[in-house]
Amino acid sequence: MKDIIKKYIEIEAKKHSERYHIYHNALHIEHERNKKRFGEGYSNKEVKKPFVWSVDKKYNPFYVLKNSEKIAEAIANKIRTGSYTPNAPYVHEIPKANGKKRKITVYQIPDAAVSNYLYKRLLSKNKHRLSSLTYAYRDDRNVHFAIQDIGLDLQSHSRLFVSEFDFSDFFGSINHQYLYNQLDQNGFMVSDFEKQIIKAFLGRSEKGIPQGTSISLFLANIVCWRLDRRLESEGLRFARYADDTVIWSSNYNKICESFEIISRFSKEAGIEINADKSDGINLMVEPGLPYEFDKTKEYIEFLGYKLSLKNISIKEESINKIKKQISYLLYKNLIKPLKGYQLKNIIVPSNDEDPALVTAMMQVRRYLYGNLSEAKLKSFVNGKYKRIRFKGVMSFYPLIDDIEQLRELDGWLKSTIFNTIKLREKLFIQQNLFRVSYNFPFNVNKDELITQFKNASYKGNKGVYEIPSFLRIYQGIKNGITNNGIEYTMNDKAFEYDY
Repeated sequence: MKDIIKKYIEIEAKKHSERYHIYHNALHIEHERNKKRFGEGYSNKEVKKPFVWSVDKKYNPFYVLKNSEKIAEAIANKIRTGSYTPNAPYVHEIPKANGKKRKITVYQIPDAAVSNYLYKRLLSKNKHRLSSLTYAYRDDRNVHFAIQDIGLDLQSHSRLFVSEFDFSDFFGSINHQYLYNQLDQNGFMVSDFEKQIIKAFLGRSEKGIPQGTSISLFLANIVCWRLDRRLESEGLRFARYADDTVIWSSNYNKICESFEIISRFSKEAGIEINADKSDGINLMVEPGLPYEFDKTKEYIEFLGYKLSLKNISIKEESINKIKKQISYLLYKNLIKPLKGYQLKNIIVPSNDEDPALVTAMMQVRRYLYGNLSEAKLKSFVNGKYKRIRFKGVMSFYPLIDDIEQLRELDGWLKSTIFNTIKLREKLFIQQNLFRVSYNFPFNVNKDELITQFKNASYKGNKGVYEIPSFLRIYQGIKNGITNNGIEYTMNDKAFEYDY
């Protein structure tokens, strides 16, 4: 037992230490860039440490790694004697999109390791008991599988009834006795010592499971097990990711039964239905088709996607976040340095070269593509490379097939870059630097922007100004998934979804 606990403690601690090293290195690189951009007078970099490190030293991964042997032995002894309880976690609140806050519990690294160990044990023994239509917190299902299954099913219909209900404070409301009953009554393999650790993490209250620890992920699926079974028994199609559930059927009577099933689960588990955020039952139809129901919709939104009877798209909220980040990168590199009263340490574009624009294009490309260059992406699309793992923001949306949306995004990016360059030119002129207007990129008209940027060179390197393309990265990801599957092709973090 001690060796196993030690292994998981070290895995957890190394994960946290690597994150800190990545943060520290990225901070240093960004600081060096800003010194070049704004001069030696640029403020000293501030290296921060996570606040919880000051709460208790067992939040500090470097301390935990150094003392993993002793910590593991103490925890293993407590588990053997049935006296193990996790130390009180640090609880902090993060804002939600609706203006409210979500409480996140941060356990000390050794306790998080115990939770992860138990989660993996229980999942390996019991995942065959879980519904094939539940996709969260499993090693054989993920977000993308859910979207693919929903999309294919919806696109096989011209009209369909959909049922969407949201729960209020799902994790914080779960009735403990209901949870224990599900563990005992439904054939799950859970040992006495595993039950003891579960109860230790749940504490003495009568409801709620903590967000921010692995064991809660398994318990969330257990709580919904009976809900899943009832929906399946009724012959309803559905997809559930944690407490996000969408249900559909071509039969109106059956979709009405879904509300009765959800309502019954709500009362039994102690989790209220959020009427304000629940769309209820709607008829989903293609645009232009006649319908006889008052409540209709052309698409549903689920896990960051917009799904209609024709397409899988990125939902508008996610599109706005992408546009905001790209706009910020352009502003930071091309506009912000020119906002002062005097230009200091600014390299004025000359001889048809603009180093700040090179940096901006590189950062936008990295945001969309991850670590891929234009040349490597094109080579992969053309079949030169057989396998590539994708990163970048577009790796979170590998299953989109809405070509029109991607073309619109490419058009938006082109217009935004052009408008930013024109504003940049105006700011230079305000500093009496009229000559920039005769240099690249300020002498490029909008219609020729894509071609001119593609063919322009910087210090003899052609293509560094090339404008990234949503459509091009989509084509690359599509090829990768078709040839190698979702799990190989996608960045591991793309399987995570912040519900």
